Amino acid sequence: MKSNIKSIPGVMTIRGCAYAGSKGVVWGPIKDMIHISHGPVGCGQYSWASRRNYYIGTTGIDTFGTMQFTSDFQEKDIVFGGDKKLAKIMDEIQELFPLNKGITVQSECPIGLIGDDIEAVSKAKSKEYDGKTIVPVRCEGSARFAILGHHIANDAVRDWVFDKQDGKPARFEPTPYDVAIIGDYNIGGDAWSSRILLEEIGLRVVSQCRATAPSPNSKRRRARS
Repeated sequence: MKSNIKSIPGVMTIRGCAYAGSKGVVWGPIKDMIHISHGPVGCGQYSWASRRNYYIGTTGIDTFGTMQFTSDFQEKDIVFGGDKKLAKIMDEIQELFPLNKGITVQSECPIGLIGDDIEAVSKAKSKEYDGKTIVPVRCEGSARFAILGHHIANDAVRDWVFDKQDGKPARFEPTPYDVAIIGDYNIGGDAWSSRILLEEIGLRVVSQCRATAPSPNSKRRRARS
C-alpha cells in the first residue's frame, strides 16, 4: 500500500517513529521511573505529555510522567559523543530525584548515527547506584515507525528489567478481586471512568493498558467523523 511507508527521520508526521512508540506508548505509563530523551531537545518536547496516563503520586517526588528530561544535544555532542553528558545527567537525576524507581534512556536519531554506547553507561551507573534499574532503549526514530518502537521497548523490559527479578520474591500479592483493563484507547480519559466504576463495586484494577496508541491527529479525525 502506498500509505505503508516508513517515517522520514527529522520530519514530523502523523505516523510516529520508533522513539515515539517506545517513549509514548510502552514507557509512558511508567510514572515512577525517569525517562531521558537522549538527543536534541525537539523530540522530547514533541512527545512531552502527549499521552494521557492514569497515575497517582506527587510530581517531582515519586512520579515524573509530566516532566521532561533531555540531554539537549548540541553540535559538539554530535561531534564528540554524548556518553559523558548522559552519565552526568544520571548523576544529577540521582541527586535531585532520589525517590525515582529507575531510569530509561530513550535514544533519538543522532544516537544511532554517532554510536553512543548507552548500554555501557547504563551498566556502569546501575552498578554505581547499587543495582538501580537503568534501561537503555535503542529506539532511534530512524530505525522505523512506531510499531517497531513498541517491540524495541518491550525487548528492553525483558532484557534489562525482568533479569533483575531472578530469585527475588514477588512484591505483588494477588487477591480474588483483581482485574485488568485491556484494549481501551483512553482517548478522552474514558478508561479512567471504567476504572473508578470497577473499584467502587469492590474490584481492584491491577493493570490498565491500551491495545494501541493512535496519534493526536488521528484522534481529531475520529472526533470530526
